[in-house]
Order: sequence, then C-alpha cells, then structure tokens
Amino acid sequence: MDSVMAAPDSPPQTVVLVSAGASHSVALLTGNVLCSWGRGEDGQLGHGDAEDRLVPTVLSGFDAPAITSVICGADHTTAYSEDELQVYSWGWGDFGRLGHGNSSDVFTPQPVKALQGLKIKQIACGDSHCLAVTMAGEVQSWGRNQNGQLGLGTTEDSLLPQKIQAFESVCVKMIAAGAEHTAAVTEDGDLYGWGWGRYGNLGLGDRNDRLLPEKVSSVEGEKMVLVACGWRHTITVSDSGNLYTYGWSKYGQLGHGDFEDHLVPHKVEALKDSTISQISGGWRHTMALTSEGKLYGWGWNKFGQVGVGNNDDHSSPGQVSFPEDQKISQVACGWRHTLALSEKKNVFSWGRGTSGQLGNGEIVDRNTPVLIDALSSDGSACKKLESSTAAPFAGLPKFGCRRQNDTP
Repeated sequence: MDSVMAAPDSPPQTVVLVSAGASHSVALLTGNVLCSWGRGEDGQLGHGDAEDRLVPTVLSGFDAPAITSVICGADHTTAYSEDELQVYSWGWGDFGRLGHGNSSDVFTPQPVKALQGLKIKQIACGDSHCLAVTMAGEVQSWGRNQNGQLGLGTTEDSLLPQKIQAFESVCVKMIAAGAEHTAAVTEDGDLYGWGWGRYGNLGLGDRNDRLLPEKVSSVEGEKMVLVACGWRHTITVSDSGNLYTYGWSKYGQLGHGDFEDHLVPHKVEALKDSTISQISGGWRHTMALTSEGKLYGWGWNKFGQVGVGNNDDHSSPGQVSFPEDQKISQVACGWRHTLALSEKKNVFSWGRGTSGQLGNGEIVDRNTPVLIDALSSDGSACKKLESSTAAPFAGLPKFGCRRQNDTP
C-alpha cells in the first residue's frame, strides 16, 4: 500500500466527525478528506477491495464535492454531499440497505439515485436498514423490514428509499436506527418508535412490534431533542438536558443501576445533575456526552468498549478519562468499540480491535482511550496518511499515521 505526503504548504487538516459500524470506522476531515479503517470484507471501507485496514486510509477515488456527513451502518456506510444534493452508499448490500434497487455489495461509493436532489438534514443507519430526514422534515426509509422498522406499514424489504407516509403531517427533526427498530423526535419534541419491540425498545409500554410510527406518551412535560438507538435499546434527551433510556438491559446498557428491561423511558438518575448534549448507542453499551465535555459510558464491556479501564459490565454511568482532561466534542459507538473526538481535535478509540477498527495499527482490544495518531493534532507518527490508491492526493493532513506494516 502506497503512502502519500502532504503538500509542503498545505494547512493542517482536522477531523470534523467520526462514525463507527460493527467492526469498521470512518472519519471526515476538513478539505473533503474521507478516511476509513477496520473490517473491509463487505466493501464497507469503500477502497474498492475487501481488505481490512489497520490505520485510517483515504478514499482517494471518492472526489464528490463537499461531503458534509458520513454514517456507518453495521457493515455498510453512507455519505451525503451538500453541494451535489446526493447520498452515497457502499458496503454490504443484502436486503437493499444501500438503496440502489438491488441487494448487491458495493466496494466503492455509489450514488443513491432515488434520493438525488433532496436536501438531507440527517441520515441514520441500523444493522440492515437506513433512513433519511429531509430539511422539510420528511422521512425516507429503505432496506430490511422484517419487523416493520421502515415504518411503511408492511414487513416487506425495500430496495429503494420510500417516503414514510405516516409522517405526512409531522415535521421530523431527528431519527435513529437500531438493529431492527427505529426511533424519531419531531420539531415539536414528540418521541416516536416503530419496528421490533420485543424488549420494550419502542418505549410504548409493551413488547409488541409496530409497522408504523407510534408516539411515545409516557414522558410527560418533557420535549425530546435527541434520540439514539443501540442494538435493542433506545436513548433520548429532553430539551432540559435530561437523559432517558428504555429497552433491553441485560448488560446494564440502560444505566439505571440494574439489569432489567424498561418498557417506557426512564430517567438516568446518575446523570440528573448533568446536561447531556450528545448520545450514542452501541450493540450493548451506551455513551453520553455532557455540555461540559465530559464523557460517560456504561453497559456491556467485554472488550473494554465502555472505556473506563476494566472489562466489567457497568449498569451505571462511569466517566471516561482522557489525557490532560481533554474535553470531548463528539462520540460514536460501534458494536464493540467506541470513538471520540476532542475539542483539541484529537481522535481516540477503545474497545474491540481485532479487525483494526481502533485505527492504531494494532489488532488488540483496549479498555481505555488510545490516541489515533493519524487523525490527531497531537499525533507524532510518520507524517504520512495511507491512500487507497497509488495516485497522489493533494492537501493531506500534516500529521500522519503508522503504515500498516510498521511495528506498533
């Protein structure tokens, strides 16, 4: 694999956002640079092959202008170009999760033609389904639908995006996708759930599936502004900064100090004195970021994905420590690993590492945050960033990464 150097006078570039899938990770940098690493067997890295990458690697062949967001599903990835008004997707295509009208795997970013021209506010990817919210508050969904997670009133998979008609008179603000369920919050602060409900993860007080979005009415007097889904649990935040969770809690991923499922939203009392500004759900773990830049984690911790220095499951939030007490600005949960971006523009990873998803050149697990040199302002590696092709790629970061065959 060839490496390329930064142009001598190019300004240092920094990470804008990170996202994590089942066993892969992506990062968007200033200058329209998109990197991916980890498991690549199904094409989810977008480099045109099925190889794993142990360090962040630039998608050199992807030259779409102004990529503004990138989101990982379990084994696929999507991105949105604001300039082109175009969604792209790549990776495992089973059940139509890529939205291309078929179930074929795709190894490089390809446009989702059915969404071309739409102004997209947000995209959410679950295990096998995806949704997109437009600036007008409409929702499109596609992919697997065996439990009604697409919200279309059926259980038929959809190979192409379809508009959720149930939201015809509702303006949706944000969506979240779990393994087989979906949640949404509206501009009015209402909370909705649909799809697989076996563990109470829809928040509707029972364990039944829903084929159409249904309003969650159990949180009185609170307007919701954020929502995220784990594999079988849901996390939401009110406009007052209170954190609520519900659904499956076998591993303590709800954060209530127990291992009991909750069929309706319950406030996480351990964080009642904190204002929660961001949330993320993993396969069986949860992360929450406060307005002060403090990060908390809890739930399943077999691989150290909670980040608190041990491998014990945690049923209550524990604070994650970072060098120099750096404040965190973004967090992203994969299935068994976690990524965080600090205000200093450093990227950290921890948890499962056997596919290279931690991006540090190793294939070992970590139970505390480790700096990804290639993507961090404090990185001290070889001033190179790997490329998925041998062609030069202008304007790369001045900080760099270890090559895959270097000694860790």
